[in-house]
Amino acid sequence: MDKKKVIVIGAGVAGLASAIRLQHAGYEVEIFEKEKLPGGKMHRIEKDGYKFDLGPTIVMMPELYKELFELCDRNPDDYIPMERLDPMYSVFFGDQPDDQYDISSDLVKLTATLEKFSDEDAKGFMFYLQEIYKRFLVAKNHFIQRPFRNKSDFYNPSTLKKAFELKTLDAADHFIGKYIVNERLRQMISFQTLYIGVSPFTGPSLYTMIPMIEFLYGVWFIKGGMYTMAEAMERLFLELGGSIRYEENVEEILIDGKHAKGIRSNDNNHYSDYVVCNADFPFAMKHLVKDKKAKGKYTDKKIDSMKYSCSCFLMYLGMNRKYDEVKQVHNFVFNEGLEDNLNGIFNGKKLENPSFYVYIGSKVDPSLAPEGKDGLYILVPVSELSTSQYEWDEETIQYYRSYVLNALKIIKGFENLEDEIISETYMTPRDFESKFNAYNGACFGLQPTLSQSNHLRPQAKAENCENLYFTGSSTHPGAGVPIVLLSAKIAVAELILDDQGILIDYT
Repeated sequence: MDKKKVIVIGAGVAGLASAIRLQHAGYEVEIFEKEKLPGGKMHRIEKDGYKFDLGPTIVMMPELYKELFELCDRNPDDYIPMERLDPMYSVFFGDQPDDQYDISSDLVKLTATLEKFSDEDAKGFMFYLQEIYKRFLVAKNHFIQRPFRNKSDFYNPSTLKKAFELKTLDAADHFIGKYIVNERLRQMISFQTLYIGVSPFTGPSLYTMIPMIEFLYGVWFIKGGMYTMAEAMERLFLELGGSIRYEENVEEILIDGKHAKGIRSNDNNHYSDYVVCNADFPFAMKHLVKDKKAKGKYTDKKIDSMKYSCSCFLMYLGMNRKYDEVKQVHNFVFNEGLEDNLNGIFNGKKLENPSFYVYIGSKVDPSLAPEGKDGLYILVPVSELSTSQYEWDEETIQYYRSYVLNALKIIKGFENLEDEIISETYMTPRDFESKFNAYNGACFGLQPTLSQSNHLRPQAKAENCENLYFTGSSTHPGAGVPIVLLSAKIAVAELILDDQGILIDYT
């Protein structure tokens, strides 16, 4: 019996994960990728002997990374060797450079850090963990691992009861404020909603489960950096017999009679039984799905009216020395007035005192930089392009560059930072838009607002076209590497249900 063919658009995390699952399930899978390398935003920048992860850097929920390899009877350690980082990260406050906190997932060390703020805040933190863990279990078991193919999948007494238990109407920062009084400690916990591109001051309180996952399950590092995961998925997929065509720019999803039939790429048609699209959902609906009936409610006007996550300005700096004074791989630099900072991001303002993130992967893996040197990855959350009230030109790049370098100079070890740069590269929102088809340059896709979450978020199975499935950060369940790995799981389960009538329950 001939295998059914599936074309996967894009070798991003969810595209590769979907392809692996489908190839393992017995389909003939071919990936079409516009770039020369796998991984999508889990890409790599190499320059002057320095190697930088382009996008994601923090490994959370490592069991979801390992699951793909275990599914295919492989030892994950042979593909993605990991080590746990403890402390997980350091936090600096820009106005008081000596005010530094090393945040551990070891309960004894963490408690000691919390008690530096106050016993009451330490007690409140424990209540916060208890409350958000209860909601996390509800979300994990009833929402983020299942599709909402039909309205009745959400609008039924059992699911509505569970949805009520999530208590999503409160904002993340306000929810944490119920338990923790100290503003700095509150910032250190609530800011992680930016991992999925939403402000803690407007994002649903449920997303405070992100720091909870760090505290309870730890933060990990993959040898070689995050790009090792992309290479490992590519390797596994090829070992299973799949094929990848690089530098193939998909121009259209071929649709005939409300059925996907394949794709057009580099002016050539390629046919298949099913299509799985890992291109960013808003971009795909606007540019790849040209059949108006197949678009359904996702018209161009609808796509433009949806809310998008923040974007990022990234600096990749090759330095002429090691930074032994800075102890951790992951470092967060906060400035006073975080709320004004974040409001500025989502209101399109050029930021006066942005908080930012510094990642030094070469601290734990010296192969990422020339001998005796470090590479600094610096990320500043900024506005996505449709909101931004300024242009991403050389002046804007130099504005943020100067701010970051001046802000770092007051932190011990970085005093002479600007003079120690010997290699320099950037990524702006414009680059994310052009290189990865991130709609509006939004690095995390659609914002996970209440009106764009769960059953109200684009689903894996296309609503108005058969044999077409979507996966990635703008689809349910959302953004972040572990979550898009789950989106791949859901998309494959939906395809297999339609093709074979087999219902796969991942919860």
